Amino acid sequence: MLRQIAFGIGLLSAAMLPHAAWAEGARTLQIIISKNKQSMTVYDGDMVVATSRVSTGKSGHETPGGIFSILEKRKYHESNIYSNAPMPFMQRLTWSGIALHESDSVPSYPASHGCIRMPGMFAKSLYKMTRRGVHVIVSDAPVTPARIDHPALFAPRKPLPDGALVSDLELRPSRIDDPSRPVEVAMHVMPSSPGRQAKQTEAKEEDTAPLRILIHRRGEREILRDAQALLTELGFDAGTPDGVAGPKTRSAIAGFKRWKELPQKGPLLSPAFLTALYRSAGKAEPPSGQLMVRQNFKPLFEAPIGIRQPERALGTHFLIADKVDRDAESAEWRTVTLANSMAPRTMKRLGITIEANPYDPDAAAGALDRIDIPEDVRERIDALLSDGTSLTITDDGYSPETGKGTDFITITQPASTPAAADPKPVKQSGKWKG
Repeated sequence: MLRQIAFGIGLLSAAMLPHAAWAEGARTLQIIISKNKQSMTVYDGDMVVATSRVSTGKSGHETPGGIFSILEKRKYHESNIYSNAPMPFMQRLTWSGIALHESDSVPSYPASHGCIRMPGMFAKSLYKMTRRGVHVIVSDAPVTPARIDHPALFAPRKPLPDGALVSDLELRPSRIDDPSRPVEVAMHVMPSSPGRQAKQTEAKEEDTAPLRILIHRRGEREILRDAQALLTELGFDAGTPDGVAGPKTRSAIAGFKRWKELPQKGPLLSPAFLTALYRSAGKAEPPSGQLMVRQNFKPLFEAPIGIRQPERALGTHFLIADKVDRDAESAEWRTVTLANSMAPRTMKRLGITIEANPYDPDAAAGALDRIDIPEDVRERIDALLSDGTSLTITDDGYSPETGKGTDFITITQPASTPAAADPKPVKQSGKWKG
């Protein structure tokens, strides 16, 4: 933990502390950037451990708002977009080019080409504090992490005794990197050799890496993938359940619609088709939500979940776990809620008629109240919970920036487009333009 250590402008400099002192607790840090204030605040739990002025993207090159994490760190980096401009102490947030970095031009207004500029001494100190995976939140107005206690939040569980069953829940690998991978089934396998025992020990050690959990509305791909599996179960060969509407899948859907005398015209996955399909398979109504898990920048598993009152938006919330105590089966969670406007067409696609209120202090708790996570899924997450595990709740899922070598990236949209900035002319040295 870092919360007994504070530095920043006018505070203790991080450069005076050994790198290991920062790295030890870096997984629970949150870096929060306010575009309105052109400021950065670094939190460890409730403690402010660093502050600085910054300069974000100017008009036409706005820094996107949202939830990011540090993907790559380089003490020296040159821009591959802007004439090889130097970007010292670079900490990458997206593979498309958004990063934190040092600059010799950090005015009190947006002036960059999308990156987040920091003063030299601060950039160097922050670089020593962080490691890959530290979360960075970019919002318009300042936001502050707040403690939250809720029965729906995950909590660590004591290890099961040797030989106990783990779970036989059918869990799919994530669709982000390879949607054609086979279905994963979590089950207990008794080791048959010391070598296998060693591998299991290594896996347990790796499992201490913090999880990245995303809860969002199900999209057409998840819905179609489940429909494919149910159609095949009912005797209509829909091919591999991969969420792609190929010829086999379309033929199976058409055959099922003929059987149930449903209209062939209209949406492929119409509400009437889905209701009839689930009833024919003896299943409950299609779930509204999806829970996805990544670890070490790679997909781990995903599963359907329930969202009650689906006509109401969940909003966009980021939560992070700290002080995970497996013996006491307890953890502390903190949350921030971000304003995130949805376009009317997005609300229509997701079936949302009531927008979320990001300024409600109980907004995150209200979203958790409506989420139903199957017990088997909860047990698997509880067993892997560690300090720095994060949970993002949002309606519209992850950004296309999410992919190989990333955590979940969520991009937020402002309620309205602000007036174009008219920054003062600044003499450019030519050193850093990002």
